[in-house]
Amino acid sequence: MSVDTTPPPTTVAAPAIRSARFAYRLRDYGIVAAVVAIVIALSAGTDTFLTSANLVNLLDQMSVLGLLATGATVCIVSGVFDLTASASLALSAIIGVEITRHTNVLVGFLGAVVAGALLGLITGTVVVRSGVNSFVGTLATSLVYRGLAVVVTGGAIIYPLTGQSENFGMLTWPSIFNLTSATIVFVVVVVIIGIVVAATTFGRRLYAVGGNMEAARLSGIRVGSIHVSAFVISGICSALAGLILASRAGSAQSTMATGMELTAIAAAVVGGTSILGGEGAIWRGIVGAFLLTLIGNGFNLLGWDTIYQQVLQGCLILFAVTMDRWLRRRSR
Repeated sequence: MSVDTTPPPTTVAAPAIRSARFAYRLRDYGIVAAVVAIVIALSAGTDTFLTSANLVNLLDQMSVLGLLATGATVCIVSGVFDLTASASLALSAIIGVEITRHTNVLVGFLGAVVAGALLGLITGTVVVRSGVNSFVGTLATSLVYRGLAVVVTGGAIIYPLTGQSENFGMLTWPSIFNLTSATIVFVVVVVIIGIVVAATTFGRRLYAVGGNMEAARLSGIRVGSIHVSAFVISGICSALAGLILASRAGSAQSTMATGMELTAIAAAVVGGTSILGGEGAIWRGIVGAFLLTLIGNGFNLLGWDTIYQQVLQGCLILFAVTMDRWLRRRSR
């Protein structure tokens, strides 16, 4: 009588399960450890990093990228990409300035946010109705938006009226704890979107659609509506980021933030959001944005050549994508 000596399945699978869990923890908290390590290194290597002026400046610099990374994270989690972010940013800011010139600053700011939402709605509708890949669809749409920005401005820089200039820069004004108003807006918006994504039915549907679109559709989720909503959120974030940049410069132009949508996607991916969708969190995208901003700040304080900054960022992105692919393979 033969005896089966094959180990129980749980015995064989246990090491692999432990390894996968460790890898997931590494992805979740490794980015936090990297940020802490860089903060300690810069604190020890420079006399200016921990000054209140530099920390306030660091958070202010992060506000634009953080908003774009938040929008990018929402889209990637739902299984789509938004390459219109920087073009929507520029066009929304231009619309905001134009409305300001004919009314006042507050109405102009509100008009810019509404414009961003509408641009996101148009982008989402185009992608969903056409059925094309979101990467290609949003790339084409971004060219349209950037072209419209050139048409509206005639390729020139546009300014609010002379009497409106001071109030138009309100997002640069100091606020709570001496932080800029832009930083406060950034924090409030990120907290609201983070709660919506993490603790609402919409958020659960967002993950379901990004994880398995067909299964989500069969379970009754309106996949198209979820994707359009993700683009609308991204459009609002882009508009707010555009207002911050316009408020800093006191003007708007068609070339604002060119290529920044790729940096925002990089921040989301470096933070641990899966490039394939269905996995990620807003806080991860924010930590990724903070890490990239921190690297730039460190290069400036240390006087290092910024060319190497791009090399380092590229290596971080490659590592993050490789880690995500490895985790996907181990979880199968």
